[in-house]
Amino acid sequence: MKILTIDTSTTTNSVALTVDGRLLAEYIVNPDRNHSSSLMYGLDMVLRDSGVTIDELDAIGVSLGPGSFTGLRVGIATAKGLALASGKPVVAFSSLAMLAMNLPYAAFPVCTMFDAKKNEVYAALYSCKELPETLLAECVVPPADFLARVRVPTLFVGSGALRYRDLIVETLGERAIFAPSVCHQPRASAGAFLAADLFARGELVPSAALVPSYLRASEAELARMKKESEA
Repeated sequence: MKILTIDTSTTTNSVALTVDGRLLAEYIVNPDRNHSSSLMYGLDMVLRDSGVTIDELDAIGVSLGPGSFTGLRVGIATAKGLALASGKPVVAFSSLAMLAMNLPYAAFPVCTMFDAKKNEVYAALYSCKELPETLLAECVVPPADFLARVRVPTLFVGSGALRYRDLIVETLGERAIFAPSVCHQPRASAGAFLAADLFARGELVPSAALVPSYLRASEAELARMKKESEA
């Protein structure tokens, strides 16, 4: 089973190609330039260097979010375009669950956190075995509100965990454990295992139904709703 997996949910772009659970190639970069140019370069490099063509793929995997609104739109639009051009099915997964895949078989619950700006985080809590099992569903909240729901020693990972480390330690004390620095960056190769599981279970997403999971309204949507309420 050949799966091409894309993630652009944060400032990191990554693309991975896996064959029967084995990683053939991966491109990962935290670009200063826009997502589009580095993503297309990564796609081309991964396919070229692995010697696999789009027509040989079994599926395309993509992270739905939550995360960067702009980044998610780029990644999902790219996955849609590839699927429509090739006729390949799409499987889609949570970017927070993908980050939890950096810590399989963790001894403690894993809290994945992305910095959502506006003094909030995108967060979820997982029990990480071979695949993550949800303990607290993904949400966007002030970090203190999420931490109030954490009762046991917990492993924190992600940009939100780094930004709010002092608050996490102040709130949880010795119950707060932080992942090694290399684990805080999301990777498409981790998402590829989620994609493979979804594909095996037949949980495919029609291209027309492929939309980002923002968890909150964009600035444009908020402005529109405010204008409508004042009309």
